[in-house]
Amino acid sequence: MTTLDMTPGAQIPRTDAGPQTAVTQALSSAAYRDSPVAAFVKQVTDASEKKGRFALFRPNLGEAFSRAVIARTLGAGRKPIVPSFGTDTRQIVEHCLAAQELRDSRDRSLTTITVVTGVLFLPGTLIWLAAFQLRAWLRKDDAKQAGLYGTLALVAAAAVAVLLAVRPPLGGPLGIYLRIVMLAPVVGWYLAKRIVLRSTEDLRARWQALVEGTAVAATVPQAVPRDDLDKKATDLRAKLGRLEAEQETNIQHYAGPKGILGVGKRWGEWRMVDVLRPAEGHADFRAFHPWDLVRKIAGHLKGLGISEVANSGMTNVSVKQWVVLEVGESADEIGRPGGADMDGDRMRDFAIQSVADKQTFAGGGPRHYLATQFITFDGKLIITFTVTVTLLANTLTVAVAGYALGPVNGLFFDKPKPKERTEPKTGKFWEERTVQLPLIDNDEVVRQAVRAPFMRAPGLLAWLGGGLGLPEPFGLRHAWASPPWGSRFMTDNALNASVPVLSAVHAATLEFLDEHDLDTERFFKTRASIIKSEAQGTRPYNVDRFDAG
Repeated sequence: MTTLDMTPGAQIPRTDAGPQTAVTQALSSAAYRDSPVAAFVKQVTDASEKKGRFALFRPNLGEAFSRAVIARTLGAGRKPIVPSFGTDTRQIVEHCLAAQELRDSRDRSLTTITVVTGVLFLPGTLIWLAAFQLRAWLRKDDAKQAGLYGTLALVAAAAVAVLLAVRPPLGGPLGIYLRIVMLAPVVGWYLAKRIVLRSTEDLRARWQALVEGTAVAATVPQAVPRDDLDKKATDLRAKLGRLEAEQETNIQHYAGPKGILGVGKRWGEWRMVDVLRPAEGHADFRAFHPWDLVRKIAGHLKGLGISEVANSGMTNVSVKQWVVLEVGESADEIGRPGGADMDGDRMRDFAIQSVADKQTFAGGGPRHYLATQFITFDGKLIITFTVTVTLLANTLTVAVAGYALGPVNGLFFDKPKPKERTEPKTGKFWEERTVQLPLIDNDEVVRQAVRAPFMRAPGLLAWLGGGLGLPEPFGLRHAWASPPWGSRFMTDNALNASVPVLSAVHAATLEFLDEHDLDTERFFKTRASIIKSEAQGTRPYNVDRFDAG
């Protein structure tokens, strides 16, 4: 009887990822790239390059990015991760796993070649490696004569190979060995080059397809258990599920001028504040809790997607109840509370209500935020508005704040380019020409061949060649985000969204106060009108940077 594999779609491309598809695929493409790590770090200033001991073992961006992301998201004892709104975090990690598996498959073939043609002929291999290590070291220093000296080192090694092949210093079996001791690595290089070229073309094709928006399957066979005893695959699948569930947390963190991590900086704030007074004809008003007003506002915000005018509803509206903790601007990690109030990574509804109702003149504990979020521009722009309701000394404060998280660094949307070099024309030195270079050169073949035997020891490989340092607190979306204000259209979206949100909050507040026999005519309605007028001329500014001077 045939059984159906009901494991989560680790081997199925997700084509229904919603508005976050573009950013998810752009970030996923980094796992397949072959550009230098240093060039990436130069453009993405929050990341760092971990220097290795030997230039010959250095990783490229795809290798370093995949290793770093997998270790940070699936590693044992890892710290909590900042939610990545507007992205499918699991899909990005699956692409890192898929890219790593493709490289491991390549490295298994390269390891066989390295052992047969390299280790068995170790003296010749060491001479060739010394020449390539010198070449890589000189290139790293970027000296004018680096290319010349590197070429001379290879020519010297080739001369030794020819000399040994033509006239070995010893005879007999040892003489035969000396004849081929430096030729065998050359044969290994030829075989390795074919494997490396095929692998590079495959990885580049995936990179280009993802950036262009084509659905590419993140094939992760190691996450599909072969039987009930396959503990390793079951554990990996559980970690991916845990990562996916963690992204749905309702615990957020406020990092001072950085704003809410994963949401962006606070760029606008509007407050409606007044003393509660009974309406005319009433001796007193009906008592209520802040949570009652929060629920009323949430109901109005959920209606933003509906409009009496065709095609004018606000799409992809998401209304959430958040509990926000404060961390320092320079904090390098985040935490989440535990105990009976939590259900995994989420705080239970009764605990959220308790936080909202106690939100008076509180100390440094958690605060309740009602969040309304819009994912636009295919996930490139995350617009968030938060509402806080505070009762203090018979004074009601309803505050609305706007946050914006801009597009990820444009580097992630770069397509693979052919390798080329600009040089002066022969005979016309005042003119330049562009020369197409081979996709794979000798240095790259040697680099991958010497790294391949260490694929099962990533820690040692990182010690030898270095790696990529991820910014902390880490989240796959906000770590690479840029301000949205450089785009006119994104700015318009953020500013235009503020007025409907404010209108919904004010309408819900006034309706709620009327229902509880509170006076709204003399105070709240006037204040609401003033705030609406201010919102029509709003602009982004630094709300969280207070000048006390």
